[in-house]
Amino acid sequence: MVKLVDVANEAGVSAATVSRVLNDIPTVDPAMAKRVRAAAKKLGYRPNAVARSLRKRRTQIWQLVVSDIANPFYTALARGVEDVAVANGYHVVLGNSKDDVAREARYLELAQQEQVAGVIIAPQRRNDSVTALLASGIPVVAVNQTVEARIDHVLADSHGGAREATRYLLTQGWERPACITGPTTSETAQHRARGYREVMVEAGLSPVIEFRAYQTQAGADGAAALLDSDTPPDAFFACNAMISLGVLKTLKDRGLRAGQDVGLVAFDDAPWSELTDPSITVIAQHPYEMGIQAARLLLERIRDDDDRSPVRLTLQTDLIERESGLRRR
Repeated sequence: MVKLVDVANEAGVSAATVSRVLNDIPTVDPAMAKRVRAAAKKLGYRPNAVARSLRKRRTQIWQLVVSDIANPFYTALARGVEDVAVANGYHVVLGNSKDDVAREARYLELAQQEQVAGVIIAPQRRNDSVTALLASGIPVVAVNQTVEARIDHVLADSHGGAREATRYLLTQGWERPACITGPTTSETAQHRARGYREVMVEAGLSPVIEFRAYQTQAGADGAAALLDSDTPPDAFFACNAMISLGVLKTLKDRGLRAGQDVGLVAFDDAPWSELTDPSITVIAQHPYEMGIQAARLLLERIRDDDDRSPVRLTLQTDLIERESGLRRR
């Protein structure tokens, strides 16, 4: 059976464009529409009547899928998405995948079934996760991590931020900073580990990296394991806010104080970062702005049916110096 994606490949356009042409949406360039119809005729494509009827439905709903709503990064990102959506007459339905690929897939299946206007996703994997949505003509924007599909992305400079965090710890006089990052399957975890590793090697030091979950207990366990090693670190680069909380818990349990006994820099400026004692030096990645930008890109894709190249926005990070990274001699 000939599929919509086959027509897209034959015509040299996206599956979303094919969907718009075959659903008689008039905003597609006439020459492109002619090419799509010729490809469909050549391949003998026959759209499913039920699916065609579903695609003609127009909802005012956006689906937002995040990996862990308990993480304040995603709470702030969701606020940014919702502020743009509501201002433009849309409503946002939140799906929390809890770092579960199967759960994420169910949310995306539901979005396709309900023919939502668009999807913003913090993806768990790079391949195939959004293909079905695109084939149904539903625009998708990825945040925080990338997918292989030709869609818009909004990212933070994880690699650059990690380099800055590591350099900062070294310039403060910490001599053995270790990195506790997310799981090996996480693109952001790998980028942050790479930035840390590069700076350590440049300084002639041996990198020490713990790949854990992006969760508080994982941060606590990672810090404990490193402190119990033969060469314990004298500082930590915690690669998200939840991990940094876990590091602080372990330090407190052992009677150690960040910024005095052990250095600490976290990736993410969580609401509590300046309220803890000591306050936490962070690499801020501005998730609210990421949500704003992702929502604006999605809005453009919904309103503008051209087949322009995907946009990739990488937002810069900022070092915010507080107490935990300082070395008080």
